[in-house]
Amino acid sequence: MEALRVTYAIWLREVKLFVREPTRLVGMIGQPLLYLLIVGQGIASGLTLKGAPAGMGYMHFIYPGIIGMSVLFTSMFAAVSIIWDREFGFLKEVLVSPAPRWAVAMGKILGGATVAMMQSVILIALAPFVGVALSVPMVLELLLLCFLISCAITSLGVSIAARMRSMQGFQMIMNFLVMPMYFLSGAMFPTKDIPAWMQVLTTADPLTYGVDALRNVVWSGVWIAAPGGDPSLAEAARTSGLLRLDLSADVAVLAAIAVLLAATAAFVFSTAD
Repeated sequence: MEALRVTYAIWLREVKLFVREPTRLVGMIGQPLLYLLIVGQGIASGLTLKGAPAGMGYMHFIYPGIIGMSVLFTSMFAAVSIIWDREFGFLKEVLVSPAPRWAVAMGKILGGATVAMMQSVILIALAPFVGVALSVPMVLELLLLCFLISCAITSLGVSIAARMRSMQGFQMIMNFLVMPMYFLSGAMFPTKDIPAWMQVLTTADPLTYGVDALRNVVWSGVWIAAPGGDPSLAEAARTSGLLRLDLSADVAVLAAIAVLLAATAAFVFSTAD
């Protein structure tokens, strides 16, 4: 019960900090919107997706990846707060208490995941503008996927931040990890025809399965005209190879990664100086 109270307190603190900092919301949403509205539109004007089913535009392709980008950046920002808390003394006060350290790590992970899920609501609301028909089950599935993706990414960030002593050092590592993770996930371009060495990196990228799961859900809300019926874009994309796995397989792999990374984060945080 003591561990649960500690986890809840750290989680609540992360959520309150987010609610009280509206500029943080603007910054975290601004970059994904920039990619969606400017970069996505610009690339869409001169790009044809190889092997894409009829009726599929680049905006359909990039939109789930933009949601993944928002979750990725928000999750890593949640891990940065560990270093800030250490520098300003809050973390020291928590660590000298009888509270188990792993519960503090779990509170950080769950808090970061909750904030990422809350921010993703704005991007999910933009779905009709890219031709995706929203429904209540779809919105709930997308929110749960964003939470699961963020649990995995925040756990990775916590594992790294627990051993860091300077913001500059963490920023260097974050820059080294974040953009490669984003591009290798297939958020910006299809990965079915990339070189073999990139396929290995893509398979090892946790965000790959998150973006693929988001596409399974988002594309199920897009219907395209085809001979013999009107299949969903997800069905057509799976046939053409633009989807790696089905939704259940993506969720299973992502959940396993999240559990493994969360356990690693709890261990690293508990043994850190």
